[in-house]
Amino acid sequence: MSRKDAHAYAASLAATLMVAIVVFEAGDGSYGAVPADEIDGDEVAIVGEIDPFQ
Repeated sequence: MSRKDAHAYAASLAATLMVAIVVFEAGDGSYGAVPADEIDGDEVAIVGEIDPFQ
């Protein structure tokens, strides 16, 4: 997904699940979003984090 789509998805996911969501760029140049506690750092660059409590 694009970076813009990943941020929009992350914001929606954070608001729905009420957990911190990390937006990352994978080694192949694609973007994604996962809950912060699921990121393990394997070949990803963290682009941003959305915390619904801030």
